[in-house]
Amino acid sequence: MKRAVLTLVIISSLVACVSAPTGPTIAIMPREGKPFEVFQQEDQQCREFAANAIKDTSNAALKEGATSAAIGAAIGAAAGAVIQGGSSQNIGTGAGVGLLGGAAMGAMNSSGKQNQAQAQYNIAYQQCMYSKGNQVPSYPSQGGSPNYRPPSSGFKPIQ
Repeated sequence: MKRAVLTLVIISSLVACVSAPTGPTIAIMPREGKPFEVFQQEDQQCREFAANAIKDTSNAALKEGATSAAIGAAIGAAAGAVIQGGSSQNIGTGAGVGLLGGAAMGAMNSSGKQNQAQAQYNIAYQQCMYSKGNQVPSYPSQGGSPNYRPPSSGFKPIQ
């Protein structure tokens, strides 16, 4: 019984590592002269936009963790029964080991999907904030300083 409880605690902690992005991991600044209250409203709108843009990817990552744990438990139980001749103790041990292994594999697989979801979230968030004229890293802001000129490419037109 103690082994089963310990296994469930470990599995819960591994599967709990999988989560949907809760916000951007990039810094966006308001353009010069924009009131901070307006920037905060735009930030909230863009967070909602980004969350909707990655909804399917996040759900897939969460499902993969749970599915891998269940499949691992079933395979582990079957292996425990086959290897040790069907004793109930070995079936339980096999199920516990399979559940642990399945949860670990599910956590690793869904971690990749989680990273992909975060990257997609950041892109959607950047696009939204840029479209509202905010300063996005690597991109000049729209409608920012009237004296802004894009950097020269160093090329001169042929005359």
